[in-house]
Amino acid sequence: MATSAVLCIILGENDSAKVTLPLRIPSSVEELQSEIKRQCEVFGDFKLQYKDLDFDEFRNLTSTSDIQNKGKIKVIYPPSALSTSSPGFSARTSSQDEINSISSVDTDLPSSSDSSSTSSLRSAPWPNAFPVPEFVYNIVIQLQRANSDFQSNGTLFSPNPRMKSDILETLASQIVKYKAYPSSAEFDSVAEALVKKHPCLREQGSVTGFYGWKISLKFKMGNYRTKLRNIGCSELTVNSLKRQQDDQRTSRNQVKKPKRAEVNYYPDYPTGQTKQSLEEERLALLSEAHKNNNQQVVKDKMERTFAYR
Repeated sequence: MATSAVLCIILGENDSAKVTLPLRIPSSVEELQSEIKRQCEVFGDFKLQYKDLDFDEFRNLTSTSDIQNKGKIKVIYPPSALSTSSPGFSARTSSQDEINSISSVDTDLPSSSDSSSTSSLRSAPWPNAFPVPEFVYNIVIQLQRANSDFQSNGTLFSPNPRMKSDILETLASQIVKYKAYPSSAEFDSVAEALVKKHPCLREQGSVTGFYGWKISLKFKMGNYRTKLRNIGCSELTVNSLKRQQDDQRTSRNQVKKPKRAEVNYYPDYPTGQTKQSLEEERLALLSEAHKNNNQQVVKDKMERTFAYR
């Protein structure tokens, strides 16, 4: 005669359920998973572990013969299942995960470049290999011809001042997508990437072949920051002495820059948002974090209030 059994199912941290098997312990792991899905209302892919009393630790469950009455079973979700957030799983864990995410809001960064939902256009760290942008069409034609000449007879190309200024301006607009204040090594990586993509621009007599480009790029980047500061970019106006009171003015060398692991120091508010509206969004975020199955809503509000927080 089959006897009933009771199991303690551990669904997550500080989350468990009692499962009663009125007939018997299932003969296969698949049947046990189906019963856990039915009684605990969890879905998606997961595996089971049982509490091994000999070693006092959880081990992968391969046979239900290892299970005893009043034993403990742990539900383990693979990374793919966690990212897709199945309905049953999110119903039990989303609130805790969202509260944990809010506790670390100072380090969360926007993950989307959509200006309607994010607080800043800059959302990516400095790349390992700097992507040289495409230049305007007339520059592209000249560089293509100059690169062909360089490959055929090794002739280097010396752009006129107007063309060189346009190249540097394009590079500066690409740099500011990652950093407003790049380091010397990062300027090296940009100049090196430029001459690798367009070898005709290498400098004769230079050890690296791009030292002159690096120095010119530093000056151009300074001018580009001035342009952004004049149009009201918050990250740069915060370093303007003209906008500070006399008792708050400091040396120009004491610039407020992003620290390590930060992308923005002082990002702008999203378009159309004010301090008051973002405070309302922040309060709504705290309320949404206690609801189930709304991870996307919480994520959107986290991104929208990033600059304000």
